Amino acid sequence: MENEDSITGTALSWVEKGDLIATVTVIDTWGSSPRPVGSQLVISSLGKFEGSVSGGCIEAAVVVEAQEILREEKPRRIIFGVSHESAWKVGLPCGGEIELVLESYTRHQQLLRKQAALEASYQAYCTVTNLADGDKTLIEAGEINPLGDLPVDLKKDVREVFLSFQSKIIQSGGSEYFLHYVTPGLQLVIIGAVHVAKPLAKMARMAGYPVVIIDPRSAFAESERFSGVPIIPEWPEKALENLVLHPGTAIVTLSHNSKLDDQALKAALRSEAFYVGALGSRKTHGLRLQRLAACGFSEENLRRIHGPVGLAIGAKTPTEIAVSILAEIIQKRRKGLAN
Repeated sequence: MENEDSITGTALSWVEKGDLIATVTVIDTWGSSPRPVGSQLVISSLGKFEGSVSGGCIEAAVVVEAQEILREEKPRRIIFGVSHESAWKVGLPCGGEIELVLESYTRHQQLLRKQAALEASYQAYCTVTNLADGDKTLIEAGEINPLGDLPVDLKKDVREVFLSFQSKIIQSGGSEYFLHYVTPGLQLVIIGAVHVAKPLAKMARMAGYPVVIIDPRSAFAESERFSGVPIIPEWPEKALENLVLHPGTAIVTLSHNSKLDDQALKAALRSEAFYVGALGSRKTHGLRLQRLAACGFSEENLRRIHGPVGLAIGAKTPTEIAVSILAEIIQKRRKGLAN
């Protein structure tokens, strides 16, 4: 599951208030399903719910059914599709089918707290759920070798999930398991509070990316220009030391100042950020690569930089350039998830 869709924090807050909760997870899809495998919905005993498993098509029916399992030990599996009466009434997209697992989390409260802690520290993990009895095992990214007490035939599948970033159902030892991979949260770090940064920050937030802007230049780093967007008025070298550049991070340098941009790019190339982009012409980018190569960065590492930044859509205005940058970030992330 992508962390932008994670509802773990919400679920934990309800549990700590004394609510019982149930989770609904997409475990398989066919055809034009509107939500990917791993998408989740959480429902409380008070009737509150958060998240999505179908983009709104079947949530009402699912919430009613989930209320019935709040005190059950075993999970319940349901398939919704064009032939399913409830799905037909609410309009699941033609040809689409989704399989869901509904689970009471009453006996998994400690696990929920561990999940929330891992997500808060931007750590990837995988939950291994026995779909027959609901037993769960949590595997942290750093624990995939030797994978603790998991059956031997499960270990290979768990490793593949961590490598592919894809949740899936697997068969092992006569049982079915759902391997639910949860990635760290998304974030966009922008270097340079310039004109392109304004529309880029606004659109990125709409797309689910928390944004932070770094710029030590007081003339640029005025918070009034970027309503609600945190601005760190420090040099990138220092500012980035205090940020976690995890695998859900995109970093874009826009300052047109090589002293600022190069500092940020050095930190980005040493990090796990999935996207690194740099604004500038081909000539500017060529010179930039020469400087970074002289600092010891390999040719392979330098190829991580998207420069000139953005998809080649003929963008001219600041907003168009921002669209091209965000589109390239989305393309890079989605292709990575599909590999």
